[in-house]
Amino acid sequence: MSHIVLRCPRCGRTRPADMSTDVCRDCAAPLDVEYLDDHKPVGNSDTYEARTPVHDSSSGVSLGEGGTPCVHLKALGENLGMRRLHGKLEFLNPTGSFKDRGTAVMISVAMDHGVTELVEDSSGNAGASVSAYSARAGIKAHVFVPADAPQAKLRQIKVYGAEVHPIEGPRDAVTAAAMDYHRQHGLVYASHMLSPYFAEGTKTFAYEVAQQFDGALPDHIVFPVGNGSLFIGAFKGFCELQAAGRTDKIPRLHCVQARSVMPLVAAFTSQAWNPGTVSRTVAGGIAIAAPSRQEQILDILRQVEGTAVAVEESSIVKMQHALAEQEGIFAEPTSAAAFAGLEEIAKQGVIRENDTVLVPVTGFGLKDEVPL
Repeated sequence: MSHIVLRCPRCGRTRPADMSTDVCRDCAAPLDVEYLDDHKPVGNSDTYEARTPVHDSSSGVSLGEGGTPCVHLKALGENLGMRRLHGKLEFLNPTGSFKDRGTAVMISVAMDHGVTELVEDSSGNAGASVSAYSARAGIKAHVFVPADAPQAKLRQIKVYGAEVHPIEGPRDAVTAAAMDYHRQHGLVYASHMLSPYFAEGTKTFAYEVAQQFDGALPDHIVFPVGNGSLFIGAFKGFCELQAAGRTDKIPRLHCVQARSVMPLVAAFTSQAWNPGTVSRTVAGGIAIAAPSRQEQILDILRQVEGTAVAVEESSIVKMQHALAEQEGIFAEPTSAAAFAGLEEIAKQGVIRENDTVLVPVTGFGLKDEVPL
């Protein structure tokens, strides 16, 4: 008997866990994992580990993901008027982005279910991650990508042996092509956007933050958000930690998007925004015109008293260079967008000088072009 079921966060309907990414059959919302077992902390709080949907963890797949460092960004923080600014270097995960956290769990569950071939769509980082972990697990991966995705990311996806399917047109066309392919060929659609298992991996981010800050969690965490897999996973992790009595608060979580593609910001701030007006952004990792879990992200923002801001292209590029020149951190533009958003949130008075602030540096700069 499985220790998990899949639950709809909107209507509460449950169903047995499987590798299907079908949405709720009643209300069409993406599903989440719910644990049926009573999980108690083992030993002291420092040894408390996150629950996992994997049935046999000894046969899962790993490349040593997680355990990324937090560093104090003193120079950049001073320039932004923040004394306690930190970056968590998620680009030090095995394939160069935070996606490895979620992929490790998703592919391990796929192995649980005997999957031998799967389909994914990605603007780059998730595709590289799924390709690498599929290769290690002995699973054939079909990765659908935008035809104009950064060449460095496309090369990385290909080097792991995945079959790459470039698709012309907007990012949404890539998802549509991937879903058509999985239906036509009867393959599992291992979507990092829809999979209920992906956030079960990204929630380990929260557990590490709690340990690295010795339980005194940051006041604010600022995320670059497209589909929100790290944002949602972090919230799940902090909720679990709070329920276990390891922390008495959840940080205020904030979303940053590029002004060129800002569906979440528009919905949160009641601004008019038309997906048909999407234009190209250097922050390709968050260029999602219709996030599949938008309702869930907005609900989390309201629960934690977070905010959502959009930033200009020039601010993203400026912050990418500032991170490199002032802190020695080479982040991809998507990651730099979060720091540009941090500056905007501070201007709004949401973040104060003595607040402890954390920003995940989600992807490595070598995976994308550097706007000069």
